[in-house]
Amino acid sequence: MELMTIGYEGLKPEEFIRLLEIGEVQTVVDVRQLPLSRKPGFSKVALASSVNQRGMKYIHMRELGCPKNIRHDYHIDRDWDRYTVRYKSYLEAQLESVLQLADLAMNERCCLLCFEADPNFCHRLYVAERVASLPDRHFDVRHITARDLARTDFLMQSAA
Repeated sequence: MELMTIGYEGLKPEEFIRLLEIGEVQTVVDVRQLPLSRKPGFSKVALASSVNQRGMKYIHMRELGCPKNIRHDYHIDRDWDRYTVRYKSYLEAQLESVLQLADLAMNERCCLLCFEADPNFCHRLYVAERVASLPDRHFDVRHITARDLARTDFLMQSAA
């Protein structure tokens, strides 16, 4: 089984949707605590509408988002190691939501959504790793990035 992640930073809404289609995503799981965005098309209502129009589901799992106090402190001190320790500790208290996500991902091709393009500096990496670490379940974690769009466009042009 595969659990995907994606960050919409730097993507236009149509590029984002195309990446989901390339990944054959069935369900977008928004793991932002507050599913708001200054980028048009990426707030909860608009995003849900876009993915639903393409035959995908949208689910918001607020409990898996990063709490405001942890985000706030990171914006001040930029200490990623501290952020990681604090978020992972928070995530351990969200086991019910982690299990719910794992159950969903066992039955549908899910993609975790957040803002950051680089999964190495986004809490969605830790959510995906935690789901993948559950006993009796095996998930490969795949991060969809803008590079996937570039490779696919190149392959499509080469085939024409």
